[in-house]
Amino acid sequence: MDSATSERSATGAATGARRELTATADNGLKIVVVGGFGVGKTTLVRSVSEIRPLNTEETMTQAGQGIDETGGLEGLGGKRSTTVAFDFGRITLDAHNILYLFGAPGQERFWFLWDRLFSGTLGAVVLVDTRRLEDSWYAIDRLEHHGTPFIVARNDFGGSAHTLEQLRDALDLDPGVPLVDCDARSRESSKNVLITLVEHLQSLYAAQRDALQETAQ
Repeated sequence: MDSATSERSATGAATGARRELTATADNGLKIVVVGGFGVGKTTLVRSVSEIRPLNTEETMTQAGQGIDETGGLEGLGGKRSTTVAFDFGRITLDAHNILYLFGAPGQERFWFLWDRLFSGTLGAVVLVDTRRLEDSWYAIDRLEHHGTPFIVARNDFGGSAHTLEQLRDALDLDPGVPLVDCDARSRESSKNVLITLVEHLQSLYAAQRDALQETAQ
């Protein structure tokens, strides 16, 4: 068997295993990535998804001028496309658990979609850009309103003069909400964000379980 045939066989076997895994997985865990316009939500979902992500990005036109605020984005060459519904990606955790990622659109005119998107959500990542910090307040407010656990990740747009603690104060975050730095372009960095969220959820559920046990006694 030549190397090309071996490679095709290996690829076919991997694809078959993936199909079998997907067919037998019985727990779909939903996580939402939210934040303001242009903070990197689509980039984060793309960087960690094991499948080619579904996205609804469209080219920005002059019709969006005065509606979608692009101030502060020029330093990175501007923003030429935008999500108009949501991004979707997937990560297989093990034979029984699959993580589904939904990236919410950041523009105010699409915020009406968020409440429906939060339904059935295990937890959320609020992605922030310190140049446009006020764009993150609505996301945090809606998550707190729904009682959805979340963490905050500061996306790297070339460094920040502010510490994480200063950022926590500016966002008025509860001390129990994890706050981390990340680079949404990096798969490893984005994976660490999701790991931080999962660990946060585990600690919350463990605390709830202990509280219920104490009440039962």
